[in-house]
Amino acid sequence: MPRGKTYNNSSAAIGDTPMIRINRLVPADQATVFAKCEFFQPLNSVKDRIGVAMIEAAERDGLINADSHIIEPTSGNTGI
Repeated sequence: MPRGKTYNNSSAAIGDTPMIRINRLVPADQATVFAKCEFFQPLNSVKDRIGVAMIEAAERDGLINADSHIIEPTSGNTGI
């Protein structure tokens, strides 16, 4: 059985979630169905990918850098 990957930090693991073949949903000769297991994200959230993408875009566009402080003032719906 293969072991999981090792990362240098938690953000490096974001997006590397497994896909699982669903064998009993439909007959094999009709379709192949997979489920993407986003609950395997480091913070157990489907919003991990978009959060990282937003930070990386802001860095790329020069809006933030390593010295920037980011405050997320909402309690939901990806308010970064």
